[in-house]
Amino acid sequence: MEKPLAIFSGRSNVALSRAIAEQYGSTLGEVTIKNFSDGELYVKFQESIRGVDTYVIQSTSASEGSIMELLMMIDAAKRASAHRVTAVIPYFGYARQDRKDQPRVSIAAKLMANLLTTAGADRVLTMDLHAPQIQGFFDIPMDHLYASTIFVDFFRRNVMDNLVVVAPDVGSLKMARAYSKKLNAGLAFVDKRRPQQNVAEVMNIIGEVENKNVLLVDDMIDTAGTLTNAASALRERGALKIVAAGTHAILSGPAYQRIEDSPIDMVLVSDTVPLQKHSDKIKVLSVAGVFSDAIRRIYTDDSISTLFDD
Repeated sequence: MEKPLAIFSGRSNVALSRAIAEQYGSTLGEVTIKNFSDGELYVKFQESIRGVDTYVIQSTSASEGSIMELLMMIDAAKRASAHRVTAVIPYFGYARQDRKDQPRVSIAAKLMANLLTTAGADRVLTMDLHAPQIQGFFDIPMDHLYASTIFVDFFRRNVMDNLVVVAPDVGSLKMARAYSKKLNAGLAFVDKRRPQQNVAEVMNIIGEVENKNVLLVDDMIDTAGTLTNAASALRERGALKIVAAGTHAILSGPAYQRIEDSPIDMVLVSDTVPLQKHSDKIKVLSVAGVFSDAIRRIYTDDSISTLFDD
């Protein structure tokens, strides 16, 4: 007898969760999540999930109680005798703190992995980790998806001639190289120094960008300092049209204004994180189809890696 399946959503990105369920051919399960007067969370599944293959969708932004909400949903599902609980985390928060690069700091990404495992998650499904080695922090199965699937498809349908893919820093060079290969484009990168958190300054551009159309790629856009500084330097070096693609649109602080004031013509982002406001320069592509396909393959015990066969 085939085990049943249910998909539930936390409150951080209900629109994406609903789209994933619809792409799968299902609807979101009923769950009550509310806050008491003092802010304490309450979670209750409103339907039986005994023996059910359960998927809990929640992006974990640091600016809200989304992490605790996810942990409590996992805990409630395990206590309700779910067959298996998969934490579907489109945006994995605290992924930038993946190592002890200074004395007396927390490795918060490892802490997140420990919390998810302790809460009872049997599996984790996420997209474009800031540091791919975080997969090794888990002692449970971890599936890592890539938004490049939808971004590359977009650029193949909207061809940019004379294209060079640029990594705004060395950390995103591997991602840029993958885009460059799939789009048959040139490759360059920006040598960046970061004197402190959320502050970046361009030092040098390695590669030919003069009279080229440019695609800047990164896994996340937070304050947009790295992206817009790189775009300004590229324009000074003679770049023509400048388009950026970033999976996670955190867009905190001055990000929106920086993008508006920059020479970037268009910023492509995914819907792993909901936009806080509209911008004519920002276009959102949905990753709901990628996640629904991955959930289907996990459910049927099929390979997920075939999703990325080019």
